[in-house]
This record gives sequence, structure tokens and C-alpha cells, in this order.
Amino acid sequence: MMNNKLIVLGAGWLGNALAHSAKSCGWSVQATRRQADVSEDIQAFCVTDTKLHHSLTLSDAYWVCAIPPRMRQSDSHYLETLTCALEAAKSMQCKGFLLCSSTAVYGTEAGTYDEHSPLAAQDSKRQQILQNAEQMVLAQQGKVIRLAGLVGPGREPGRFIAGKHLSSSSNATVNMVHQQDVVEGIMCILTNWHTAQSIYNLCHPSHPTKQQYYQNHCEAYGSELPNFASDEVVSRVIDGAAITELGFQYRNMI
Repeated sequence: MMNNKLIVLGAGWLGNALAHSAKSCGWSVQATRRQADVSEDIQAFCVTDTKLHHSLTLSDAYWVCAIPPRMRQSDSHYLETLTCALEAAKSMQCKGFLLCSSTAVYGTEAGTYDEHSPLAAQDSKRQQILQNAEQMVLAQQGKVIRLAGLVGPGREPGRFIAGKHLSSSSNATVNMVHQQDVVEGIMCILTNWHTAQSIYNLCHPSHPTKQQYYQNHCEAYGSELPNFASDEVVSRVIDGAAITELGFQYRNMI
């Protein structure tokens, strides 16, 4: 039986869940963070003074870059790290490189956004970094998965928005996806690598308004409702249906 191998860059909230899931499926896995953690079997992978430091040994593996969005700030060296990662992956005969990106690459205007929709103008540093990262990976024949807002273990909406003033509208639509659906979606792409398309959105097909969504979560959690900046109707919907053509199903409620 062929031994599937996976390298996970960024073993944080999402990457660690992916690593554990792949291991449970019998994959050989190496996971990294900026600093090694022997107790969790996490290896170091970082760039200092333009030099990459790592001790990865899995050749012929799939690579998933799950470095969390907060790393994509101007001082995070995210693009430099990604450049080095792509070079390292190539030198280690990488079977495929998958980048976890964000549906924030699309504009904020109302409408339905699928994988063929135009991207937002690169007016912000975040947009420049997100889009440049995608272009770098696609140019190396890698693939991109654009994630909607993430929920799951430790990320209960009823807790993290309790009593807050939100700058969005109460009638804006919600675009969210559960951690476990993301893990299963990534595994689905990896196991169907040669037939999978280059870019996928991952977003649960349910799109309640923020008022409905947060009210349900706050009531269930027993927390104070947030308030909103406006009640303007804003229907911005991320279409995450394309990945179901690979046999994937959204199974976890948002």
C-alpha cells in the first residue's frame, strides 16, 4: 500500500487539526511552527535574515500552507516564508502544494462570488499579500483553497462577539465554514489532486443574516447580543459548491 505523506506548514488551530486528521488516516505527517515543540511533535520552520531554517525530511509529500491570517501582516515575512517554502518543497520532490487563502480576496460589494469572480482591487496591504501569495503558488502549479470565516472548537461565535459593536450590518449575510469541513475539504483535494481544479472556495451553503446567526449563537451560549452599525441589506454570498464535484460534502453546522 502506498504511503501518503503530508507536510503542514503552520500547525496552529487549523493546521494542527489537519495534521491529526491525516495521521488518523494513516498518512505520514510532519507539522511545523515558527518554533519547535517537542511535546507536540512540531518542527521549526522559519526564515531569519533571509535564510530558511527547518529539519523536514519527508520527500514526495503533499505540502499544505496553513499559516494563519494574522501571520500575513507586513512584519510577518509571510511572502518571504512562502517563497522559501515553495523552493524547499520543490527540492524535496513535493507532490503538490496547497495554500490556505481567504475569501477576503473577493470584493466587499453585494453579489455571489465563485472561483471565477474577479478579485478585489489591491488597495490594502492585506489584499496585496493575499493575492500575491495565491499568484506565487499557482505559478508553481500549486492549488489554492479560499476559506470563509472559521468556526469550530474554541471558536464559538456566541462567545467572541458577545456584547460587541460590530461595524457590519445586521442584515449582511454570513459566510462561514467549520474547521472539520475545512480539514475534510483539504484532504479531499489532496486525494483527488490530479482531477481537482486549481482554486476552490470553502464556505457552508447556509447564509443567514448576521442578526439571525449571532442571535442564535448568543442565545445558545447565554451571552449578550452584539449591536450593529446599520441595518442595510447586504447580500454578499460566497459560493462554495464547486468542491462538492470531488465528492465532498459539508457536514458540520456553522
